[in-house]
Amino acid sequence: MRNDKRMKAAAMAVSAYQWIGLLSMTMLVAGCAGGQAAVKYQSANQSIPAGQTTAWQFDADPTGGLPPGAAAFSGAWAVRAEANAPSPPNALCQTGTADFPALALEDTVYGDVIVATHFKPIAGRKDQAAGVIFRVQDQDNYYILRANALEGNVNLYTYAGGRRSLIKEGTAQVTAGRWQELRIEALGNQLRGFLNGQLVVEATDSTYTAGRVGLWTKADSVTCFDNVQATAK
Repeated sequence: MRNDKRMKAAAMAVSAYQWIGLLSMTMLVAGCAGGQAAVKYQSANQSIPAGQTTAWQFDADPTGGLPPGAAAFSGAWAVRAEANAPSPPNALCQTGTADFPALALEDTVYGDVIVATHFKPIAGRKDQAAGVIFRVQDQDNYYILRANALEGNVNLYTYAGGRRSLIKEGTAQVTAGRWQELRIEALGNQLRGFLNGQLVVEATDSTYTAGRVGLWTKADSVTCFDNVQATAK
């Protein structure tokens, strides 16, 4: 009788451990998965005529703060004089440290859009990244096209519910200390990323169909941006 009780108790203990293990695995998978996307804008919300281009050169903006109309989500963004800026004398630079420093450049909503910018990775021990964000819903939901000088790649990501998930990676030579051009073409669910005019990464994704545009870095990246252009298609 005692042996039977001991066997039942052991079986119950094993079962409990199995459930704990299953629960832990479920939580781990959930934690690794992307967040839930919050969609605010649809293609019908586009607020700019197709074919119209908005440009930011930052040269007429006061130094030491954000350009007019911009809203910083995180990081330390400011217009400053920057030697050899493509459009002299100013650039918009991010010098702070955060998980993903980002800002929206304006409130205009784009559906299909082409966004291009010159960027210069200047410093960063953890990262030297530059990014364009597009179809921005809010500070926690958007797409990212990111170039990284330390990793040597140009990647597409979704940022959903405050969590970043890789869509597609493209290998490319991203040079620190030099001005380069990053461009995203978002036409329907077709996303194509270019570095210095060369197609590097492309993918399809339908998470977001419209939204605002902005800029992005990562971790301790010190990065400057100039000659930003957004063209509605």
